[in-house]
Amino acid sequence: MADDIKTGAPTTEGPAPSQNFIHEFIAEDIAPGGQFAGMQVHTRFPPEPNGYLHIGHCKALIIDFGSAEKFGGICNLRMDDTNPAKEDTEFVDAIKEDIHWLGFDWGDRFFYGSDYFEKTYELAVGLIKKGLAYVCELTPEQFKEYRGDTNTPARSPWRDRPIEESLDLFERMKNGEFPEGKYTLRAKIDLASGNFNMRDPVLYRIRYIEHHRQGTKWCIFPMYDFAHPIQDALEGITHSLCSLEYEDHRPLYDWVINNTDVPNKPRQIEFARLGINYTVMSKRKLRKLVEEGYVSGWDDPRMPTLCGLRRRGYTPASIRNFCDRIGVAKNTSVVEYSFLEHCLREDLNEHAQRAMAVLRPIKLTITNYPEGQSETFPVENNPNDPDAGTREVSFSRDLYVEADDFLETPIPKYKRLYPDGPECRLKGAYLIKCTGCVKDEQGNVVEILATYDPDSKGGNPADGRKVKGATIHWVDAHTALDAQVRLYDNLFADEAPDAGDKNFLDCLNPNSLEVLTGCKLEAGLANAQPSDRFQFLRLGYFCADSKDSKPGALVFNRAVSLKDGFKK
Repeated sequence: MADDIKTGAPTTEGPAPSQNFIHEFIAEDIAPGGQFAGMQVHTRFPPEPNGYLHIGHCKALIIDFGSAEKFGGICNLRMDDTNPAKEDTEFVDAIKEDIHWLGFDWGDRFFYGSDYFEKTYELAVGLIKKGLAYVCELTPEQFKEYRGDTNTPARSPWRDRPIEESLDLFERMKNGEFPEGKYTLRAKIDLASGNFNMRDPVLYRIRYIEHHRQGTKWCIFPMYDFAHPIQDALEGITHSLCSLEYEDHRPLYDWVINNTDVPNKPRQIEFARLGINYTVMSKRKLRKLVEEGYVSGWDDPRMPTLCGLRRRGYTPASIRNFCDRIGVAKNTSVVEYSFLEHCLREDLNEHAQRAMAVLRPIKLTITNYPEGQSETFPVENNPNDPDAGTREVSFSRDLYVEADDFLETPIPKYKRLYPDGPECRLKGAYLIKCTGCVKDEQGNVVEILATYDPDSKGGNPADGRKVKGATIHWVDAHTALDAQVRLYDNLFADEAPDAGDKNFLDCLNPNSLEVLTGCKLEAGLANAQPSDRFQFLRLGYFCADSKDSKPGALVFNRAVSLKDGFKK
């Protein structure tokens, strides 16, 4: 059951009606008389390769790739590796895999921000020559001191440094003649601006750190606010779609575009980031969870990373549907995690094959069923898919059922198995009636005894009898497979683990993972492939673990329960 991968090829039928404000802006821009009239829509997705993509990034990449796809345009994939700290090719490969898994493709338009280091340096020199940038030698402490406030302009005694002197110092910065923190290159804009991003922001700083691609070639690195608009312009991006925290940076984005010698003038449009309760979206915090061993890795099924969600059993369709349905907003809001689960449950209900599994098994012996005899029953693979067909499930005198399907002394309204209780249906097989149980020396029930009605084949009541008991799933003890099953819950017990001054680690859910061994599965799951998804009847939706599950040593992860916790 491999996931389908869409090509992401441009559509030829033209855009569908706009559904959000970004699409409305794009439609205006490409209309006759618009800023990009007659041009192909061109977007980009620029992740920083210092971690794995999470569900928040997923919203952004769906907006970037999806908007281009909607208007018959193209979208670049660009690794934002201008900051060399903690960047790694491992993350680059993972990002590519996640985007392809979701069904998007960038064709031959894959770039690195570091591809533009030479050109970015040249454009910075150009700003110095125009008198629009200067080398400043304020220390970090002085920089904060001289920044000013809403009533006081910022200041720098180096703002009027002669152009030739700044050019010389900037080149020597590049050549590694000065220690970190000695100099920065700053734009000369407006020290009194009400937007602090425009108060002569830093464009370059000295960093003696090895770059994952450039090695030690560079010891000065451009700041994101300087490098990003240049990269967009050089790639011919028409619409630079980014999250809302960059709204106050847009004047600087436009200033860089308008004052450097770049060939294009992209338009920046901001949208609200995705927030989900019971999780954290900070890459720094996710990294801490991984590096300090609170989770097993970036792909731990409790993590909000795309590789974690994929390993848990999420489908590309469920995640894309989730992002489409929450929409694109201008104001930040928090979405219920239960809605993400709801979208997965909807998808798997339509497409996942059904199977029978017993997670906490207890032996059930049908005492009047002939010893040594067995038979098979046809069971639907998916009642929602008329083309899914049926499979044969074996049945014998010795079965496994769930331990909580039996109580020696029933509680009120209990309709499952107990001595002299009501008839119950074995799913797809026969009606049975519990007659007693067998206990071990400690008084624990180790076997349930029952009789069956041979005239009720197929599990339907015979002679029009009304069956008051429940329908129970089961597995044939003679053909059952052993498996480990991992039951996952929210990683955090707190709805807002990173709100205010909370220590998010104090909000971890101690019951976020329960590992069950000795589970019993129907024989047909012997060939389950990694990432195959099933509905275990009455129990939930489960996925064969992509790393640990192997033939003869099956491991399944619970992707989501059957019960829908989303308040529609």
